[in-house]
Amino acid sequence: MAGKPPAGDPVQDAPDVTAPQHSAAGLPAVAHSLLMARQQMGVRRTALTLLKVNQKDGFDCPGCAWPEPDHRHTAEFCENGAKAVAEEATLRRVTPDFFAAHPVADLAARSGYWLGQQGRLTQPMYLAEGAERYEPVPWERAFDIIAEELTALDSPDEAVFYTSGRTSNEAAFLYQLFAREFGTNNLPDCSNMCHESSGSALTETIGVGKGSVLLEDLYKADLIIVAGQNPGTNHPRMLSALEKAKQGGAKIISVNPLPEAGLERFKNPQKARGLAGHGTPLTDLFLQIRLGGDQALFRILNKLILDTQGAVDQEFIDAHTHGFEEFARAARAADWDETIEATGLERTEIERMLRMVLDSRRTIVCWAMGLTQHKHSVPTIQEVVNFLLLRGNIGRPGAGVCPVRGHSNVQGDRTMGIFERPAPAFLDALEKEFGFAPPRAHGLDVVRAIRALRDGDAKVFFAMGGNFVSATPDTEATEAAMRRARLTVHVSTKLNRSHTVTGARALILPTLGRTERDTQAGGDQFVTVEDSMGMVHASRGRLRPAGPHLLSEPAIVCRLARSVLGPESRVPWDEFEKDYGAIRDRIAAVVPGFEDFNAKVARPGGFALPHAPRDDRRFPTATGKANFTAAPVEYPKAPEGRLLLQTLRSHDQYNTTIYGLDDRYRGIKNGRRVVLVHPDDARARGLADGSYADLVSEWTDGTERRAADFRIVYYPTARGCAAAYYPETNVLVPLDHTADTSNTPASKSVVVRLEPAASTAPAPGTGRPDPA
Repeated sequence: MAGKPPAGDPVQDAPDVTAPQHSAAGLPAVAHSLLMARQQMGVRRTALTLLKVNQKDGFDCPGCAWPEPDHRHTAEFCENGAKAVAEEATLRRVTPDFFAAHPVADLAARSGYWLGQQGRLTQPMYLAEGAERYEPVPWERAFDIIAEELTALDSPDEAVFYTSGRTSNEAAFLYQLFAREFGTNNLPDCSNMCHESSGSALTETIGVGKGSVLLEDLYKADLIIVAGQNPGTNHPRMLSALEKAKQGGAKIISVNPLPEAGLERFKNPQKARGLAGHGTPLTDLFLQIRLGGDQALFRILNKLILDTQGAVDQEFIDAHTHGFEEFARAARAADWDETIEATGLERTEIERMLRMVLDSRRTIVCWAMGLTQHKHSVPTIQEVVNFLLLRGNIGRPGAGVCPVRGHSNVQGDRTMGIFERPAPAFLDALEKEFGFAPPRAHGLDVVRAIRALRDGDAKVFFAMGGNFVSATPDTEATEAAMRRARLTVHVSTKLNRSHTVTGARALILPTLGRTERDTQAGGDQFVTVEDSMGMVHASRGRLRPAGPHLLSEPAIVCRLARSVLGPESRVPWDEFEKDYGAIRDRIAAVVPGFEDFNAKVARPGGFALPHAPRDDRRFPTATGKANFTAAPVEYPKAPEGRLLLQTLRSHDQYNTTIYGLDDRYRGIKNGRRVVLVHPDDARARGLADGSYADLVSEWTDGTERRAADFRIVYYPTARGCAAAYYPETNVLVPLDHTADTSNTPASKSVVVRLEPAASTAPAPGTGRPDPA
């Protein structure tokens, strides 16, 4: 039998702490996966569901976007994938009776963990202006309410249409099509908060804002550099690929402020030796870099490569690149003293990395949020591209750039046109196919959308999935901005914090999950997704929907469009709702690489999208070549007595979804309000392990922000650095603290001081410390 949700809100700031672990997965991962699945789904449903995850005839995991191998294990999922599936396929239900028992004020006082544990939403719910509770509302009335607010706007640009990363290609294409026929490019998405810096850097340098490697390239690589990424928690199936690469002879360098168990040793739960043996050591060299020092590291490596006879692939540079001389002058000026200050590394460590680089003909660099969420993220990633171009490591099998995307289909959403700054060619194709003139002015990204809501320039907020309030920075400013809206709408499978921070009116629209059967007038349907490496494949849910009143995301968009745009629309919304194949036919006509889409996706395993730099070393940039860059070296600096704080996930977390209160690999149990600090840094501030402190962020304009009562955890972080979980620490990051060019919130380099809290021990039952 499946377990019931927690009756009360568990204490989250009085954790038990033990030493961090030095290996990932193994039997504990299997046991934890099955336990959480059984608690949410029951035994039979667990077996039926997990065996279809990531299978060619099954559904795509609603967790991360790591690609599937061609030959798949029967259990082709990881621990966090099992948690994601269990949360979606849960037998727990949130009915109108639940909302009758819980006013919005009560829900707003609950933790995100408690809200998520209540179960699946089952009916559309409406919060009328001035009301205290959500009440059930028919679908037709819900769409009428949205149409009332949208058609009353002075301009279509007063509406914001947000998208999370789990929306299918079909739903995303329809969603952007509706928004643009309505008249706006206000299509912010979760990419704005994660890999926007990657897209900005790669588009300028190689002409395509996506990674250039396929999964099989990892198996062919001589060297894989994993920088600013924790695969063991955020993309656990990547560990299997790294293990296979190691078995093929690859070396692995990990560059990170924190030691991560999965990169130390991997106990593959799909293999007997992973369950019973010692597993596979993955990292050959660990560089414990200071936060934000990656650009300086790659710049000095580039200097050293230039200074090494025969190390540069001059033939590739001459034939395929632009800007080499300016880059080379900047690289040769790299300074060792500045590099050591920026990185916190020893010169001998960097020289050891250089030897491994020079011994490799085929090198891949993988990265995630540790590189993308700094003020200087774009030049950092451009320096990574410089590093690869120097030795011809783009467009070569077993080599290339590998930004590892987070949420499933976050990359596909962007491919389908979810972007506030669409390319003119994409808009031209829409106009030709559908017969209306899409708006050409750039729209709002996430940060600018919050500003527009705050300033009254946007009045309707519509979210296709996600948990916008918890995912965004500057919690107080974001919540105040959302409350200024005339209407907030969330298409969701489960409750989250965003449902409790509403405009004058609010709607919750419940939708099907990936695990569920999608039956329309044209029969059973499937959707498609694009993984982190540009592979597109089908996803077919099998479970009975969580309730009879759920609509699929494509159906929601089609009915919304009919309500708002009326019979004047030339788009065949009725046809699209009945048959998703009709949507794919139109995608094929608009989006390059999707020609003959329905036939291609019918192949088991799907198909790879074209990638000019990877496929034929063609670089569709303004110069027609791959561009070297020569940005000045930047790195964050903390004044005396301060630390650099990065926000991160726990192992019981995916983005803003909190599965549990443990971070097993880091030795944290039953709590989230912790700050990981090097013992020397903590002692220098008079803070004992287990004491409590307030985190106070400091900004150049003199403002400060406070997150109170975090337990100090002595941890082997890089000196001068600290780490704590989000969304609890989002309050510390101002709305305007963003990366240059990409405007991504810079959550990985926040200057903080630690102030002893007014209390030191948790009070029974409250999770708050007792008075000293």
